Amino acid sequence: MGGSIKTQREVNGLFELTDGARNNLKNNAYYNDDLAPTKLDERTWGTYHIAALWVGMSVCIPTYMMASGLMAAGLSWWQAILNIAIGNLIVLIPMQLNSHAGTKYGIPYPVFARLSFGIKGAHIASIARAIVAAGWFGIQTWIGGGAINAVLSIVSPAWGAWSAGIWVSFFAFWALNVWIAYKGAEAIKFMEAWGAPILGILSLSLMIWAVTAVGSMGKGIGDILNLPATYAPGGFWKIFLPGLTANIAFWSTLALNIPDFSRYAKTQKDQFMGQLLGLPTTMAAFAFVGVFVTGATSIVYGEFLWDPVAVVANIGSPIAGLLGALGIAVATLTTNIAANVVAPANGISNLNPQKITYGMGAIVTGVAGVLMMPWKLMETAGAYLFDWLGTYGLFLGPLAGMYVADYYIYRKKTLDLDDLFKGEQSRYWYENGINKKAIYTWIIAGIFPVLGKVVPSLSFFSDNGWVIGFIVAMVVYPMLMKNETSSLITPEEEKAMNEKVTVK
Repeated sequence: MGGSIKTQREVNGLFELTDGARNNLKNNAYYNDDLAPTKLDERTWGTYHIAALWVGMSVCIPTYMMASGLMAAGLSWWQAILNIAIGNLIVLIPMQLNSHAGTKYGIPYPVFARLSFGIKGAHIASIARAIVAAGWFGIQTWIGGGAINAVLSIVSPAWGAWSAGIWVSFFAFWALNVWIAYKGAEAIKFMEAWGAPILGILSLSLMIWAVTAVGSMGKGIGDILNLPATYAPGGFWKIFLPGLTANIAFWSTLALNIPDFSRYAKTQKDQFMGQLLGLPTTMAAFAFVGVFVTGATSIVYGEFLWDPVAVVANIGSPIAGLLGALGIAVATLTTNIAANVVAPANGISNLNPQKITYGMGAIVTGVAGVLMMPWKLMETAGAYLFDWLGTYGLFLGPLAGMYVADYYIYRKKTLDLDDLFKGEQSRYWYENGINKKAIYTWIIAGIFPVLGKVVPSLSFFSDNGWVIGFIVAMVVYPMLMKNETSSLITPEEEKAMNEKVTVK
């Protein structure tokens, strides 16, 4: 557990493995270069880069559909925006808390999960995260494939009449996603640089269209934004609370694997400010685009069109349809790879680090995304919001709470980097590589939220499942771990393994 050599170097509060420790781990079964802590000179992301990452991920079609789906369920436009804003401010809390370990120690999510679940037990948590990401990957790819199909249908009516067209479009777009993801970080960085602005331009274009189209019918912005809520009397909370859980769940995946990105931040201030500036503001702004355009479609077409691809297809201008659908496809590609491939690819690599690379993990993610049948998940706005997002949020809330409790309450933010990549001799091995107390915590914290899905009288627990699971896990985990001291680091051990360097 402690070595004769210094295993980790500290420079101004940030840690990395020493060269000696890194060399000793090269052939270890639980180590590879993709999972290794980032070196200090690899941590180059400033506040702008972190904020830009969130803008790139947030400005996407599912963000648009979240707001529009809430309106279709019965909320007014401002209630939908409020719901999304509150949800994102809530999820920002565990996001910021779990980012700290990534920035301080340079570790990705699967390695971070080894702290609480154990070296082998981390597979459970990282694959749970990977399944969610694969589902998202499929949803985003289905949206992009639909946009491409809309383009081809506008250009060629014969294509639009071909029943297999949507499937050809979907699998072509899927292949493009997987190829870029496989190429790695530089290809993703290149796509991020120019993809997000395209969707921003498209958003502005949709709003201009909305004002123009409504204006041609003798109505204005006031008519769009004065559309009343349509829920039944007393039905507000039945929509608002499940919607809030769905909004929290929307980025609850990133609240778990945010170390995958925060490990590249220059300082804690950079990751903190970048996320604060990038996430809530972008989500609220793009959500407004969604409710504004959806409100306009109810006036222009007499129904809420919550799918922006359908809006583009209905505009009627071949040029507008072509540019709009291409813009949706390109920006969806950008968001999809950044938000939905990194975590599962790392998680799959973690299953056998010596044999499975990040690129191989990206291919497996792509296949899993198809097997989860995104066309079924997307059938109705209600199914999208409350079944898919709501259900998976119930399982992720306890994980986020457990990680916060483990890192801050139990470990006091002190880790042994070297031991995170070892086998039976590691302090994080627990019992046969698995910390059963983490699994018990997950089960206990998830019982009532899951029961709420099947027992109507307990629906309050499922309607607020993410928050309840988070809080219960944060309380239960330290209680179960109270007498588990073997994985903690004594001050003497910390002094023995740390090489402290001060750089002004």
